[in-house]
Amino acid sequence: MTEVTEHRLARRIKALRASRGLKMFRWNRRCCFVKTSLILVMSSLPVIAHEPVTTRLTWTQEISRIFYRRCLSCHSEKSSIPLVAYDQVRPWAKAISEEVRERRMPPWGAVRGFGEFRDDASLTLSEIEMIVHWVEGGAPRGEDIYLPEVPDAERPQYNKPSPGFLVTNGYILRRDFTAAGIRPAQVIEGGSIQVSAILPDGGVRNLVWVRDYRKGPACIYWFRDAIGLPKRTRLLMHPPGTSASLISTAKPER
Repeated sequence: MTEVTEHRLARRIKALRASRGLKMFRWNRRCCFVKTSLILVMSSLPVIAHEPVTTRLTWTQEISRIFYRRCLSCHSEKSSIPLVAYDQVRPWAKAISEEVRERRMPPWGAVRGFGEFRDDASLTLSEIEMIVHWVEGGAPRGEDIYLPEVPDAERPQYNKPSPGFLVTNGYILRRDFTAAGIRPAQVIEGGSIQVSAILPDGGVRNLVWVRDYRKGPACIYWFRDAIGLPKRTRLLMHPPGTSASLISTAKPER
């Protein structure tokens, strides 16, 4: 009786070991298949490489200061495209580089050096070069310890301007006039307008030169200092057919 029982027990143990071995084999094959599948899937995914950093310019030390000074009036946290933080700017870096290189952004329009204006939002050549080199160099972030505080992004407020009066090419002033600003009037989309004042003594005063004009809300270019234009001053517009409005603090008499 004991021998039969031991024999049966030995066969049960052998069968159990065989069954367990088969299951382990199946499990090992399944694991091997999963690992192989994962390797194949991972190898088929595109490799996303970080751009090499080849510049010492960083967002926190140099570039953020340019953006805070030039861009926040249109790209504050409340705007549709905020450009305040590094994570907001980085995805647009290459597009921003192209826009500032072509001087389409900031959308100032007036050519630097042809007239002097308050709140000039245009970038200097040095600022443009810094932004372009920063982007081409990998647009590094830098250390947050150097990041300046974000300034208020309120647009400058002025007293409500006078309607001004429209002047065309060759218009001659009939009395003295003090101009506080100038607004392009008749200009084709994508065109330009250049306005100069020929003074009675033969002197020339450049007022404004707007390139790549874009239609939109009325834009007044406020002179840094009010410009006194004496009687018999002649206004020249280029190209012919364009016009502009001279703005004063009080409605002028024509």
